Amino acid sequence: FRIGGPAAVMVSPRSPKQVAEVVRACGAAEAPMRVIGLGSDLLIADGGLACVVMRLAENLNAVRVEGNRVIAQAGATNLSVAGYEFAEGIPGTIGGAAIMNAGAYVGDFSTAAVSLKCVSPEDEIVEVTREQAQWGYRHSMMADAGYVVVEATLELSFDAQAEIQARMDDFHTRRVEKQPLEMPSAGSTFKRPEGYFAGKLIQDAGLRGYKVGGAQVSEKHTGFVVNAGGATAADVCQLIADVQAKVADQFGVTLEPEVKMWGF
Repeated sequence: FRIGGPAAVMVSPRSPKQVAEVVRACGAAEAPMRVIGLGSDLLIADGGLACVVMRLAENLNAVRVEGNRVIAQAGATNLSVAGYEFAEGIPGTIGGAAIMNAGAYVGDFSTAAVSLKCVSPEDEIVEVTREQAQWGYRHSMMADAGYVVVEATLELSFDAQAEIQARMDDFHTRRVEKQPLEMPSAGSTFKRPEGYFAGKLIQDAGLRGYKVGGAQVSEKHTGFVVNAGGATAADVCQLIADVQAKVADQFGVTLEPEVKMWGF
């Protein structure tokens, strides 16, 4: 959204060991901590965050290939490889994708993942298998348990470069045509309610283009809330609440935000 206040403390570890050291230090000091990658699915309150924010991005983004497996650190951006084409254009990191089981169109993170390396709340570096991760729709055990993902191993299929590129180009075209990529947002604002599509419910509720301050329900895709110019985090938060109330009133469906809202 390109809005929101500052972090009280920001740290950028350069290794899994340093991630564990930050977790240990915060635990010892009883200091609350949040973890971000590129922040692409976050709405941060205008007053910021009174906590330690650990950012896993450029300083922890090494990628190596071993046969048909890719081992990527948490800060690596989503990859252009066979079996992971669905992630083309998703503006996030491997760590974020693992935590929320990011997905689109015909795939999600769990379909490619073999295992993860994580730092537990007890500051231990542990391996988490695919089965232990308990991935579901925008959900994982790691999110529930407070694990910090530091590395992921993906098992991928081989294919011709042209075929991989063709699938990625198709997904890219779909996104450009249907999503408001030219405006700041946090992607799909709401999770998909069972049996419904959030965007259609919002559209049918007459909320296309609805605004609160500088925040707006996208004219192009009603499943997106965008910063139309000059929005505050409070504007976005209020707009999300208004949409939830209107959809619940008209259709009896509860929309759950996919956007993470911190500091409110």
